[in-house]
Amino acid sequence: MTKITYCTKCVYPSSSAVPLAFDEKGLCSGCRTSGEKAQIDWDDRKKKFEDIIEEYRNKDGTGYDLIIPVSGGKDSYFQVHLMKKIYGLNPLLVTYNGNNYTPTGMENLINMRNVFGVDHIFFTANIDVLKTLNRLGVQILGDMQWHYASGIYTYPIRVAVETKTPLMLWGEHGHMDLGGMHSYNDLVEFTYRYRHEHVIRGYEWTDFLKRAPEFGEKLTKQQLIPWMYPSDEEIASVGVRGIYTANYFKWDANIHGPMVMEKYGFKVPDEPFERTYRKMSNLDDMHENGVHDYLKFIKFGYGRATDHVCKDIRSGIMTRERGIELVKNMDHLKPKDTQRWLKYVGWTEEKFDKIADTFRDQRVWWIKDGQWWKDNLWREPSAYGKVHLDPKQQKKYLL
Repeated sequence: MTKITYCTKCVYPSSSAVPLAFDEKGLCSGCRTSGEKAQIDWDDRKKKFEDIIEEYRNKDGTGYDLIIPVSGGKDSYFQVHLMKKIYGLNPLLVTYNGNNYTPTGMENLINMRNVFGVDHIFFTANIDVLKTLNRLGVQILGDMQWHYASGIYTYPIRVAVETKTPLMLWGEHGHMDLGGMHSYNDLVEFTYRYRHEHVIRGYEWTDFLKRAPEFGEKLTKQQLIPWMYPSDEEIASVGVRGIYTANYFKWDANIHGPMVMEKYGFKVPDEPFERTYRKMSNLDDMHENGVHDYLKFIKFGYGRATDHVCKDIRSGIMTRERGIELVKNMDHLKPKDTQRWLKYVGWTEEKFDKIADTFRDQRVWWIKDGQWWKDNLWREPSAYGKVHLDPKQQKKYLL
């Protein structure tokens, strides 16, 4: 059995869903890349950014200056603040709605377009199709949020092509920020390849259309238009280019969050999510920190508390010891919103548990006495609940 190791600075495991590399001192690639921020000349990066936006500024007033994909979260607020208030640009905001906004998240989204005075496209797909994609996502790849990740990284680009707006402004490059996939010195930009191979893990709408009957579901090609990425020819005809804000401005949610709260009325809920201590993250989807993240724990043995702890350790505002304590208390919890999601898609909890168990990573989990076991960050193995697999399925997990 492969032994899981943990970063000696943050708390990410080697089983991370975002690929990590560890050096001879046990430091993960995400921590190394995060450390680059202190060495960057951010004034020089700002000038590079200003050159880019000046190049794409709509000179005759007949179109938008750029498109910003937004959820209405703290990061969206910061990006719109930069473009509208600091640089005086006229952005078009585009939101893909996964149909699971928290009340606070929806309030923030509506407030954002009002306080900034911007045009905003809010797209919601056929709800029955969304429910179908939720169910298929869990059964095909153990993730009900495939449609959401694909929608976020497809629909705004469709709008860019349709409105002939070439420049798109994204926030962070997720795999670079969490796992150090690239260096900040690479000034990496958005690519179809990154979206396809990493964000949606190689699955396109065609896979869902083809496999739907296998799971007793029905989908048509036309129902999946929102997830159809524009062709190379369409992208080239407009010259669509996606850049990341975090490559040009020192990105720190713990600074940006309070700023947009004070300046623009961004709100956080009274209580944090069950599976993380942070109140200001992922308000655009009630299941992102909940049952969706619980599936990540089932698959890879860690959850959202680990993600947030790692960010805060790297930012220097949390000790590793405190981080371990939070992970120990939160990462494993089965959240209450599981019941809401089950009702939404029409499943029983038993069905969900049986399917979820089939996606457990053999590097992480083993079975003993009818229970799931794994090693922990604090170096003591623990049991984490009943096994829902049949005897044949259990064999590969038995020691």
